[in-house]
Amino acid sequence: MNIILALIPVSLVLLGLAVAAFFWAVDDAQYDDLDTPALAPLVDDDAAARTDGSARR
Repeated sequence: MNIILALIPVSLVLLGLAVAAFFWAVDDAQYDDLDTPALAPLVDDDAAARTDGSARR
């Protein structure tokens, strides 16, 4: 029974940290663009180099 008295404050502190981390991530614009990072591995780097004029010869 005494462990519950220790675990409740610890869980409340962890909950507070999780909420603070969530609001920090939202304020730091971590969730603004969710589509572009998922598409980045599909982009061909050689094609991007050819379109900007710095193609290798």
